[in-house]
Amino acid sequence: MIRSALLALCAGLFAAALPARADVPPPPKSLVLYTQRHYQFDETLQKMFQEKTGIRVDVVKAGADELIARLQEEGDKTEADLFMTADGGGLEKAKQAGLLQPHAEVVLSRVPDTLRDPEGHWVALTKRARVIVYSPERVKPGELSTYEDLADPKWRGRLVVRSSANAYNQSLLATFIAANGAEAAGAWATAVRKNMARPPQGSDRDQIRAVAAGLADVAISNTYYLGLLETSEDPKDREAAAAVKIFFPNQEGRGTHINISGAGIVKGSKKTAEAQAFLEFLLSDEIQTMIASETFEYPVVESAAWSAVQTRWGKFKADAVPLAALANHNAEAVRLFNLAGWE
Repeated sequence: MIRSALLALCAGLFAAALPARADVPPPPKSLVLYTQRHYQFDETLQKMFQEKTGIRVDVVKAGADELIARLQEEGDKTEADLFMTADGGGLEKAKQAGLLQPHAEVVLSRVPDTLRDPEGHWVALTKRARVIVYSPERVKPGELSTYEDLADPKWRGRLVVRSSANAYNQSLLATFIAANGAEAAGAWATAVRKNMARPPQGSDRDQIRAVAAGLADVAISNTYYLGLLETSEDPKDREAAAAVKIFFPNQEGRGTHINISGAGIVKGSKKTAEAQAFLEFLLSDEIQTMIASETFEYPVVESAAWSAVQTRWGKFKADAVPLAALANHNAEAVRLFNLAGWE
């Protein structure tokens, strides 16, 4: 028995000393993405990335604030490698909380200065304009001018817009605070709430549908939602899109408000190379052009092509307010909405 045990021990030690078999594949590469985005096309892009690089993207979805809280709780033990949002304010909050690390220059160089953190902790991946959608049957383009003008009593009972709990509206009001001050921003929110045809409800697509149905004459919406309605499989949505037009506000002044979807590499990530590779993939001309055609978000890479739908909408002057303002004025924007009774 002793001899048998010794032989078994020696055999085990000998086997352990042997090099690994060459035909045994290495474990697959992967990265963990914490994301606020909920677009089906994102899954297509993740599969394309895996096919191209062999790197699998494991996704955790939640709201931006929830993901930030989770990253703070997990600390150095987090498995997250990338943090992605559908609003620039969330990225800046994550940076200010010390949750992100600077990107490599190869990523930063693909994005204009105005669409990335000055210290390189996050970059935009797409952008969207927040515009006025109107009924050409009941509104003449000459009646439209600025966001500020929507506070005019002439729009009483003619405007629809979603809840103030939505990040897009909070970021829009944050730019008002940056441009005009808190007092003027609060007065605007109060007047716009009085002009609404109904209490705030639904998505941006629902606001467009309401204008098309005659429930209101104008709405505030992100551009890409109209693109999604135009290409919807539902004929009613296509009819709604055909019944409205886009107006880009503030073209004679500070420009139309834009927001971004973007990402930052999580501080302490053990897979920064994989995370950087995914960002380089998303910022390639090919993928940026695909995003413009599939989600109707504008590309951030200047050499990427717009979709035919976006080209038809036309060029516009964008507000150049630093995107950090979306986070810096967010709490004040929420307070002003509450004071205005904007649900």
